[in-house]
Amino acid sequence: MKIVSRNKELLGDGLSLIPQSSSRTSLSSHNKLIRFEDISAAAFKIQSGVQKTPCMYSRLSKQYGVDIYLKKEFLQYTGSVKERGVLYLLTSLPQDQQRKGVIVASDGNFSMAVAYHASELRIPVFVIMSTRTSPARVKMCREYGAMVISYGTTAKDSQMHARRLAQENGYLYLEEEDSAVYLSGLGTVGLEMYEQVPKLEAVIFPAGGHCGLLAGSAAALKHLNPHISVIGVESESFPVLQQSLKAGHPAEDQACNNHHFYGDVSGLCFGSNSLQLTGKLVDKVVAVREEDVLISMLRLLEYERATVDAEGAIGLAALVAGKLPELKGKRVAIAICSGNVELHLLQQCIARALTLDNRVCRFSLVLSDCPGDISKLLEVLAREEARVLDVRQERTFVTSELFTVEVTCTVETRDKIHTAQLRNALLERYPTAVWTER
Repeated sequence: MKIVSRNKELLGDGLSLIPQSSSRTSLSSHNKLIRFEDISAAAFKIQSGVQKTPCMYSRLSKQYGVDIYLKKEFLQYTGSVKERGVLYLLTSLPQDQQRKGVIVASDGNFSMAVAYHASELRIPVFVIMSTRTSPARVKMCREYGAMVISYGTTAKDSQMHARRLAQENGYLYLEEEDSAVYLSGLGTVGLEMYEQVPKLEAVIFPAGGHCGLLAGSAAALKHLNPHISVIGVESESFPVLQQSLKAGHPAEDQACNNHHFYGDVSGLCFGSNSLQLTGKLVDKVVAVREEDVLISMLRLLEYERATVDAEGAIGLAALVAGKLPELKGKRVAIAICSGNVELHLLQQCIARALTLDNRVCRFSLVLSDCPGDISKLLEVLAREEARVLDVRQERTFVTSELFTVEVTCTVETRDKIHTAQLRNALLERYPTAVWTER
């Protein structure tokens, strides 16, 4: 955590004073690398405040040739694994600071976890969000019990305002960092995975900028069994962790065009503590495409009835993309760590994933404008067992001969093989049919 306080240092090794003039100060000089004892202590302290989520065998195992166990952290109250680190932090604060309150400036999972657990602990909590934050997320934070203030058009504006309020009123300003306290709380996931899956051989975690879950859990798992392979997965669009490991220090700011899709995974590599743990304990870091993440979201929704966001799906995406062939036949646990996807975005993601999975396709063809021709086309689609989603007709702007109609159909199929069969059947009857490439 980044801590801003006017009086004294809090939480010893884990937390430190942050000067107001610093926009991004690393805590590495004040931190020690976490030990297994730290994670065990965190597990004991937070056991009554967070869910011990199931780690269940998945039906996806047969599809990918791997014994997959899904650690369903999206079942936490706020839908995120970050509750673990946040609760351990808040319960470790001195009582006088708990009475004064805490303040955060974020619209992500971290702020929602702080809002909920601070309210449960009767700690006054303030959340500063930019005016561009979705109304649904603002409403959610208020329902958790936080005082939400909209300020500024950017995240930086909100952070500056939060720091100013913290300094003026004695609140504790919290920003996600890689302190020993926070990492120990997140590391309890690895502890539970080891307990829940016998003979565990490998684990997969989301990586990206916020790699605290990967680092903390790796510390627990490698202590319990050094032979367990620990793997991190990040996006090809911003491989910030791989760049940081190669450079030996946290990477500089890197823009992410799809921040709302990737959420917290798109953050910056936030500290040398996590980076040092990752470099020492993590066996492999791989990158996946956005398309693989979308397919992974679709698989989890269909096979596990799990509605997750990109951060929750990115671990499975490494298997979907075939990036980990060495895990074939092995027993692998995957952290599904977040389920906070906005409804409008979920709708777009599923529609796009069905197209990428060759299960929704579109084609156009020209028919004579005579009674019965469209009926015959629909009969062909019914015979091939394709589900018609949409049919559109264009007569005015058709460039072919007069008295014809251009018909565009969107249909749903079972899979890639079924799509190919449908395409061959249509081309046999309508040689001029044109398929819209995805």
